[in-house]
Amino acid sequence: MAPIAVGDVIPDGTLSYFDEEDKVQAVNIHSIAAGKKVILFGVPGAFTPTCSLKHVPGFIEKADELKSKGVDKILCLSVNDPFVMKAWAKSFPENKHVLFLADGSAKYTHDLGLELDLSEKGLGTRSRRFALLVDDLKVKAANIESGGEFTVSSADDILKAL
Repeated sequence: MAPIAVGDVIPDGTLSYFDEEDKVQAVNIHSIAAGKKVILFGVPGAFTPTCSLKHVPGFIEKADELKSKGVDKILCLSVNDPFVMKAWAKSFPENKHVLFLADGSAKYTHDLGLELDLSEKGLGTRSRRFALLVDDLKVKAANIESGGEFTVSSADDILKAL
């Protein structure tokens, strides 16, 4: 399956997260992205070095600037279960705007065409590192990394597309 690209409509799908009352919620991507400008960025794994030290902190630090440019939602996707994503989100106490979404079975990641097979490293199927700028379900920017790189999917890269 070809990776999602500029001009494509993002696939619909259900992901999960923990709400403020510590309850697992299922969320339909189209329901939270329809009629809105959203950033959906994906990482290979919670608590991994590049994801935790660079990728996620960049979106947390630039959230106000992104919102000032019309971004309604900032969504972080990883092929992890919602319990891991909850614990990871709590490791960023300064976060006010990034919603951490779990794609436990990698189904949504597969639907995006952005799965990454890391079985040889004992990690199974994961998400490629990416950042999508989506406006009313249509992809306006698709910054997709090769392998383990972190060169085109940062918050600064998305800011350039706004």
